[in-house]
Amino acid sequence: MPADHDFLFAEVGARLLDRLADVRRDFPRILDLGCRRGALGAALGARPGTAFIVQCDLAPEMAGAASAANDLPAAAADEELLPFADGAFDLIVSNLALHWTNDLPGALAQARRALAPDGLFMAALFGVGTLAELRVALMEAELAVEGGASPRVSPFADVRDAGDLLARAGFAMPVADVETIRVSFPDALALMRDLGAMGESNAVAERRKGMTRRATLMEAAARYPAGPDGRITASFEVVFMAGWAPGPGQPKALKPGSATARLADHLGVTEIPAGDQTGQPFTDEGKRR
Repeated sequence: MPADHDFLFAEVGARLLDRLADVRRDFPRILDLGCRRGALGAALGARPGTAFIVQCDLAPEMAGAASAANDLPAAAADEELLPFADGAFDLIVSNLALHWTNDLPGALAQARRALAPDGLFMAALFGVGTLAELRVALMEAELAVEGGASPRVSPFADVRDAGDLLARAGFAMPVADVETIRVSFPDALALMRDLGAMGESNAVAERRKGMTRRATLMEAAARYPAGPDGRITASFEVVFMAGWAPGPGQPKALKPGSATARLADHLGVTEIPAGDQTGQPFTDEGKRR
């Protein structure tokens, strides 16, 4: 993957670091899971309190490039079968790598196993809204030119399932949210070339194995919605996930019905019981009449 096509990974990595900066504690032992060329690993290694960091990538070439770039240790390993001891790390960070796994729940379980008690897991991966415009254009083009459609974009995670997956893997206090990054390209063909250079080509087993017809690509480019200036916009939905390995002293949710204060009192408003129809309906503009 050429370095000049790392812009999306750099942007999402910066957002992961911003979120990590809000956590007021040190993490001496860190794993960069899916390290690519090592930019995120270098930033994590520079954090105060870091004792050592290990970089890990499925591709041996990437692991080697990361280690050469920042002089930090790196390992080539599968996220679904991590070669690290139980509780080896205090922090595991993964930037746009886990959407490639065949078994995401299994990969999360592996990360949980490698975390020490009260260790933190943070990850960013592409969500279901990613490349929605391209998916529609390719499907319509393939139907028009070839009379049928096949999967052209890899499946992605749904933010609604992310928290459940973390809990299923044994993480405490799981949270997940989503952000959408929109990137402008000269045209749809430029977007497709960049996706290939990023290493984000379609890897779905059910995809068509032959080369895409030129006519299909040109039809997809023509169907891709463009702005007045002729440029197109690609949407990348990024799901951010975080969870803690269970540990002593962690806060725990109270049992339902054990609250000792009313939210309405705290907000200074009048509580309306569920099912009360005294409120006015909303208009289509989202404003009360």
